[in-house]
Amino acid sequence: MYDPQLHKAISTILQKKKIDIGNADNMFYTRFVANATAIKFLYYELYKQHPEADKLFNLLIETMAKAYIQRPAALKQRDEEKEKKGNWFLSNEITGMSLYVDRFCGNLKNLTEKLDYFKKLGVNFLHLMPVMESPAGESDGGYAVSDFRKVDERFGAMKDLKTVQEKMSAANMYLMLDIVLNHTSHKHEWAQKAKQGEKKYQDYFYMYDDRNIPDQFDKAMPDIFPETAPGNFTYVEKCNKWVMTVFHNYQWDLNYANPLVFIEMLDTIFFYANLGVDILRIDAPAFIWKQLGTTCQNLPQAHTILRLIKQAVQVATPGMALLGEAIVAPKEIMKYFGTGLYAAKECDFAYNATHMALQWDALATGDTRVMLAAQHEILQKPFGTSWITYTRCHDDIGLGYDDYMIQYAGYNAYEHRKFLKEYYSGVHELSPAKGALFSVNPKTQDARISGSLASLCGLEKAIDNNDAVAIDSSIKKILLMQAHSFFIGGVPMLFYGDEIGYTNDYSYLNDAGKSYDNRWMHRPVIDWSKNAKADEAGTIEQKVFSGTQQLISIRKKLEVASDYKNLTWLQPHNIHVVGYLRTHNESKLYCIYNFTGEPAFLTWFAFKQHGRITERLYDHWKNEYHQVGFDHEYFVLEPYRFYLLEPV
Repeated sequence: MYDPQLHKAISTILQKKKIDIGNADNMFYTRFVANATAIKFLYYELYKQHPEADKLFNLLIETMAKAYIQRPAALKQRDEEKEKKGNWFLSNEITGMSLYVDRFCGNLKNLTEKLDYFKKLGVNFLHLMPVMESPAGESDGGYAVSDFRKVDERFGAMKDLKTVQEKMSAANMYLMLDIVLNHTSHKHEWAQKAKQGEKKYQDYFYMYDDRNIPDQFDKAMPDIFPETAPGNFTYVEKCNKWVMTVFHNYQWDLNYANPLVFIEMLDTIFFYANLGVDILRIDAPAFIWKQLGTTCQNLPQAHTILRLIKQAVQVATPGMALLGEAIVAPKEIMKYFGTGLYAAKECDFAYNATHMALQWDALATGDTRVMLAAQHEILQKPFGTSWITYTRCHDDIGLGYDDYMIQYAGYNAYEHRKFLKEYYSGVHELSPAKGALFSVNPKTQDARISGSLASLCGLEKAIDNNDAVAIDSSIKKILLMQAHSFFIGGVPMLFYGDEIGYTNDYSYLNDAGKSYDNRWMHRPVIDWSKNAKADEAGTIEQKVFSGTQQLISIRKKLEVASDYKNLTWLQPHNIHVVGYLRTHNESKLYCIYNFTGEPAFLTWFAFKQHGRITERLYDHWKNEYHQVGFDHEYFVLEPYRFYLLEPV
């Protein structure tokens, strides 16, 4: 929409910054004008009541201009290359890995020497878990940041991070880093100044003189970590105030009702963009707006903030995509892609946490009906956005799907969740898994699950028992789970160690800064002599690594695996088997999975309900052909087997 006063103001500010809006910088100016009305609308939707709203809106424009001016020429060139590809991040050629730098290889300098390892595996996208400065013993795994612009000395220095980015870029790899928008460490400069009584910085947080307002908040706000960090406020003796600390008492929640906070954090986002970050992972976006009388999660204003960030990034640093780390119910997760006029204009990515949990449900029960009951909501994702798909990540596994989905399968929701918790914590007598329950709520018995992919699939217990049959079965489960997440649509994200079958690492129990948090059991310290066994034929490491390597290779060859909103679930004909069809132009790929340890029978009619099919199907996984039978005949699936079938 044309807004002459707004566009004139923008032109004036940009010209003062010596931006050549008519020639060299015309594309930036064009993007700015095209998005200016939306930026203004979203900003004033949040801050129209603020006494300095107009003055700070001009500061917002200046901040965006500064980010563009500071953007290196190489990154501007990369922006143009990505724009030519359209939604570059939908590609089937991108496969990621998430890792802790220190636990993976010690530091950032060492990471540059490991790029050949990723190349060998086929990974070309790295998510480096938080590397910015955070206090030892009060870091929450790096998510309590004391300096957003300084690499923690445990990992090296900023120059080392820049070297990693440059070498990755030269190798056509993509980089993802985290931005923790919701809070800072209590040792961040802003928090330190707030403790010293500076009113400006006290207004950056939720700080109160007494318990009156905190008590009102607490009436509606749940505890995030009821075992280890109950409550949502912490008393700060130094300034005699109560501060909101939703996660841990050393993490102070930022107050986004203050536009200065938004602009400061947007400037930090641009800092990461200009480091060369390709995808920025926005941590815990569901929590960034607080309002009395609510749970302070998933509020409409949180989405307005994300949309404003997206518009600003699209103008100044358009090559950077945004991932919203919102681990919420299926209906809520869809909102993080944007709704209405802002559909596909909020976050470019979200974690498909619902489907991740549904895979674990199917593996434990051998029943795919709960998984299928959730798909109608997950399929609402708008075109032009994508998922991060995964079997597990650094976090716990939450059973975050709705009760009605469980009831649809004929189960009692409470008893079903109880079974899953007992199964994966190894309590159930028939369970091969070896995990642990995390963050048990003593009132509701709600809990989440910790444990590595391999241990939850039974490998740890099988090795302990020296059971060759169980070891083979667990490896099949590992690859079944990975294949299911690799081909369902989105960017597959391996968690480091899973590519080679690491079981739980219990060394965290000897570290006082970690022993209270059993999620560290699935965050292993890498033993590179173990990883070297990937080259030894017949080892567990070689079987898991080569299988994962093959899955990545197959996916990269098949454009049909790109996320073009091109997935159709096959109608169920066997509760133990689930399948989906991927289509693109004339290509088809049937992905079929048997979630039980017994042979399963699937009618050939299941393949014929989505158009005509050829007489033969080629399985990319086993490099073999299958003759399509008559409707009354059956395709027999081996135990814990999957099939990637292309009509030929």
